[in-house]
Amino acid sequence: EVQLVESGGGLVQPGGSLRLSCAASGFPFRDTPMSWVRQAPGKGLEYISGINSYGAITHYEDSVKGRFTISRDNIKNTLYLQMNSLKPEDTAIYYCSEGNMWKLGDSRGQGTQVTVSS
Repeated sequence: EVQLVESGGGLVQPGGSLRLSCAASGFPFRDTPMSWVRQAPGKGLEYISGINSYGAITHYEDSVKGRFTISRDNIKNTLYLQMNSLKPEDTAIYYCSEGNMWKLGDSRGQGTQVTVSS
């Protein structure tokens, strides 16, 4: 059974940083492309970043490019999202997803809440 458990969210001031983690199990993580998506209040799911199975290829949507960095540790079966220069419009529930690096994949975790506010 695929399990994805996100953590690391919280309340941060504009301009601050957070590092999200996604612990994966139940599938061959090291062979699986991964992505991060988010859902802001009252809005649909938004794909923001993806990474291939080896971690050599990454992609970012314009809304986060230059501020967020996706990475993975295939030994620890963990996906990361380093978020810098956070803005109020980054407030959302953040989910990791498996199976596709270019969009929402086959499944996602329960999410972690990120709130950017002064």
